[in-house]
Amino acid sequence: MNTFSRFLAFFAAGTLLTVASTAQAPTAPSAPITPPQINTPIDPPLNPKLPTVFIVGDSTARNGADLGWGDHLANYFDTTKVNIANRSRAGRSARSYIDEGLWDKTLSEIKAGDYVMLQWGHNDGGDLGGNKPRGDLRGDGDATQDVPQTFGPMMGKTETIHTYGWYNRKYVADIQAKGAIPMFLSMTIIDEWRPDASGVLHLQRGGGFDQVMKSIADELHLQYVDMGSVEADRLEATGQEKAKLLFPIDHTHTSAIGADLNAQSVVIALEIANSPLVPFLKEKLPIPSQAPVAAK
Repeated sequence: MNTFSRFLAFFAAGTLLTVASTAQAPTAPSAPITPPQINTPIDPPLNPKLPTVFIVGDSTARNGADLGWGDHLANYFDTTKVNIANRSRAGRSARSYIDEGLWDKTLSEIKAGDYVMLQWGHNDGGDLGGNKPRGDLRGDGDATQDVPQTFGPMMGKTETIHTYGWYNRKYVADIQAKGAIPMFLSMTIIDEWRPDASGVLHLQRGGGFDQVMKSIADELHLQYVDMGSVEADRLEATGQEKAKLLFPIDHTHTSAIGADLNAQSVVIALEIANSPLVPFLKEKLPIPSQAPVAAK
């Protein structure tokens, strides 16, 4: 039984999806546990004759062994027709991925006809300075703030920090200059539930960072792939207690099975968006009945 079939069984029977490494949900710790994160990943070579789908994001896309959805996405694509290249890095934001030179390295690999999925937000609300200087200014536009840096690649310098939208517009311009196609993905869902006006619990969806990306996508006629809404719908269908079992570390990072389910949500969102990537899929996944109609 493949993972998608197991997920359907999870819906129908209410049983917990398990693999050897996640057979039992751990007892909730008294304090958050930092998940193991791959900071020096080894990337296999790409077939230069094929188009490549690059994934650029944070730990929700690439983390410890198989804990990021980007490490599972290739399972759903025909890799004889397209490369899937996960270039995400744990703990990074739209700003820090650039500051550390990671974007220049990834950009050097991108060629005309490639696709680049951009997914940020979980770390972009952090500090502008200090020992984790990865935050950026909220919103879009040309606002800046000069901040002396005491840690990281800009240590000893005063960095001019831009808005979240400014950094994402830079990614888009750089990608398009290579003749490649940028697309935005909404953030993965965190395991936080709040009641609506009727008292029914729902997962929190998106927020300011997603709104900025959606606005830029609409303005620049880019594809906005709302995987977060697909993920939220699927998790809400399982109920709060069952969904929590897919978040054994903290409210942001999933188990390996949860990461694979997120990869499925990306695939479903691509289908809903009528993405040009759909023809590269091995097969289409069923679109949940509550999903929105096709967008772009």
